[in-house]
Amino acid sequence: MRLLILGAGGVGSAAARIAARRRVFSRVVIADFDVARAKRAVAEVDDARFAAAWLDASEQSAIERLLADEHIDAVLGATDPRFTMPIFRAALAKNVHYLDMAMSLSQPHPSDPYNLTGVKLGDEQFALADEWTASGKLALVGMGVEPGLADVFARYAADHLFDSIEEAGVRDGANLEVAGYEFAPSFSIWTTIEECLNPPVIYERDRGWFTTEPFSEPEVFDFPEGIGPVECVNVEHEEVLLIPRWVDVDRVTFKYGLGEEFIDVLKTLHKLGLDRTEKVRLPGGVEVSPRDVVAASLPDPATLGDRMTGKTCAGLWVRGTGTDGRPRSTYLYHVVDNEWSMREYGSQAVVWQTAVNPVVALELIAEKAWTGSGVLGPEALPADPFLELLAGEYASPWGMKEVG
Repeated sequence: MRLLILGAGGVGSAAARIAARRRVFSRVVIADFDVARAKRAVAEVDDARFAAAWLDASEQSAIERLLADEHIDAVLGATDPRFTMPIFRAALAKNVHYLDMAMSLSQPHPSDPYNLTGVKLGDEQFALADEWTASGKLALVGMGVEPGLADVFARYAADHLFDSIEEAGVRDGANLEVAGYEFAPSFSIWTTIEECLNPPVIYERDRGWFTTEPFSEPEVFDFPEGIGPVECVNVEHEEVLLIPRWVDVDRVTFKYGLGEEFIDVLKTLHKLGLDRTEKVRLPGGVEVSPRDVVAASLPDPATLGDRMTGKTCAGLWVRGTGTDGRPRSTYLYHVVDNEWSMREYGSQAVVWQTAVNPVVALELIAEKAWTGSGVLGPEALPADPFLELLAGEYASPWGMKEVG
């Protein structure tokens, strides 16, 4: 497979380090608007199969030219979701497989944002589903860890553990700490603001998709492998939009363990208008996006690994009737220890956990263990080959625990 990784930030660079260990990739081009960053990612892997390129991910025509010039088979979008659609359309135009870890952006309902959905995550992509099906190529959307691995867990639970599912609830928590910073998010603050301040979406069979208030319905969830209890709240996320399309389920939720301090910071950014993406004019005529300024003011999450300790956990809590006909409540999860990911790959835990899943998926597509065409979520494909490869050759096991 000849692969284009678009975006050489933390996740894109981590994906390159992972892909460098896999012989299935005959050529990997890493492209970024900051070409020095792409060149650093290539230098780190020190592999003749890898090359760097400059690219503006907002320019569909430029993406199409690079896809054609490099004879690319598949493109992995590792940018923030502002650039999802130009990459998505370019891949369709050039007839190559497409993967992303963040789907097209939502827009709140104009008059009732905390009850009704407006434009939902992924709506722009699913609008082109028929064209993708006709192309014969696969657009695998939401293929990171959350969304991504959590969706694979939904497929596995439906196929092997449950006769009926009352609720599939993604629960994400960590005990990570970053020394030397009062506030240092472990993932893209641009994306985090987008997810956390938009109206969260919930799915129920009788109501369909609807919204609620940000940070609503707090609950304490006890995470495995020493992480322990973490308060989780409703956050907008792709799994809620993906899982009900392919898994028979009564209810789907996403709750994130943010912590009181993080929530307070996000609320303050919103009050001050610093979460806005629209540019404002400064004295002297310079125009900047407040959210971009916030992102530029904080440390790059990719650089925090040496200062970070602890573990991150992504998983899916499934409740319903088990295959034995009895009530069942099971948490399927994946934990990454920052010490391990830094030692083995030089990537901090959160970005490595996000990056490994699309690389596994790309390998399955290249080897034709995952096949299909159209716009599909991970839960539309068989879970077993994915989980076997992740825990086996990629040496990153997943687990299950029963929840009382």
